[in-house]
Amino acid sequence: MKQVSSAVIELRDLQLKTDIGTYGPNDTRPDVHILDLTLGISVNQVVIAHDGMAHVFDYDPLIVEIDRLAADGHYETQERLITRIASACAAHPAIQRMEIHLKKSPVRSGSGSLGVGLTLDEAATNALRSDQPKASV
Repeated sequence: MKQVSSAVIELRDLQLKTDIGTYGPNDTRPDVHILDLTLGISVNQVVIAHDGMAHVFDYDPLIVEIDRLAADGHYETQERLITRIASACAAHPAIQRMEIHLKKSPVRSGSGSLGVGLTLDEAATNALRSDQPKASV
């Protein structure tokens, strides 16, 4: 039987400062938008022989970019912000696959949460990566 190894970076319950949705005067506006992100990376970036940032995936710049995207203006839909987050993740060659979940709360009368999720396997991540404009040299 073939043994498969995998490694992930997990970000959970990150509150985003964002403006999503169009609401009428009697609609419930969410108080919070929360991001959960799971990034598949190479096992070689977790099982390391020597301690040091040069041997691992540095996720801090990606989190800074996600914060920037979230605050980048008004979004009508959660789906658009998720699309932009997926593109930001795909810009990092170390990321092989991803799961993105964005939820808002409350939904009605101070309760409930409603979310949208996206899962991209390695082929879909590479396809998204290849659709991105290349930086000019």
